[in-house]
Amino acid sequence: MKYFYLLLFKSLFIFSFSQSNNVEIDKQSIKKMCGCFDVKFNFSETFSYSDDSLYQPSKDKIAGALEWAQLVEEEDNKVVIQHLLIVGSESNPMIIKHWRQDWIYQNTSFYMFNHDRKWNFIESSTNDVKGQWTQKVYQVDDSPRYEGSGSWVHVDGKNYWENATDAPLPRREYTTRSDYNVTLRSNRHEIVNQGWIHDQDNKKIVRVDGEDDLVIAEEKGYNVYTRVDDSKCVAAQKWWGENKDYWQKVRNIWNDIYSLNSNLELADKVEGKRLYDVLFSMDIKSSDKKIKKAIESYIVN
Repeated sequence: MKYFYLLLFKSLFIFSFSQSNNVEIDKQSIKKMCGCFDVKFNFSETFSYSDDSLYQPSKDKIAGALEWAQLVEEEDNKVVIQHLLIVGSESNPMIIKHWRQDWIYQNTSFYMFNHDRKWNFIESSTNDVKGQWTQKVYQVDDSPRYEGSGSWVHVDGKNYWENATDAPLPRREYTTRSDYNVTLRSNRHEIVNQGWIHDQDNKKIVRVDGEDDLVIAEEKGYNVYTRVDDSKCVAAQKWWGENKDYWQKVRNIWNDIYSLNSNLELADKVEGKRLYDVLFSMDIKSSDKKIKKAIESYIVN
């Protein structure tokens, strides 16, 4: 009997060590998305299924940018990365707060995009997300965008994570299109020697409550993040140092809202302004109360 318990203890110890080691390997892959990158954005509509003879596909989009990905937070089971775009001339750069991605290990709480600025809160079982990482992607104003869960894969020299989930239209689309209201994003994040690749196969969907989804087109996205020397992103690092406390307040307020664990709907505009316009123009020394009032004014329910 003593031998049985000794063997059981040894097996549990080995399993626990192996699981902990895998989490650290995953985290190292996630953190390789931090740093200074020359980014090439490539999008092309590949297939059209619309019955409308006047249907116009989106034009191909090919663009480049310099981007700093800041490690904002790291815990045992969580990594937070804030992306900052650097535009303008080298002598007079301007910083634009871009998207944010949070990675949480074995997360069970999700805000899943439904359609038209509505997110449904969903609680998953621990078994459904065992060994998986959730990627939560946020807008420039730290409001929700999309999230999904999957396992990091490390095999044959490849390191990647992939997931398919519903999302709002990206800015390049919602500023020119109104004929669909959901993007089904198939995301693959792959770490490569020179940086990382965001590979996407997306579907453009018309969603109406009580009806079947209608796919009107498909799209390919292939964004290449090539690592460059961090010195090229000094302006963004400086900007974050000056503004991080303000955005920490913004994140804290949003986290309080998310902790309510209930469905969420957000207004597109209040008094003619989008939320990011309000937050970007606000004094970085603003009180929590003022920031909270601004954010809550956009919550419909």
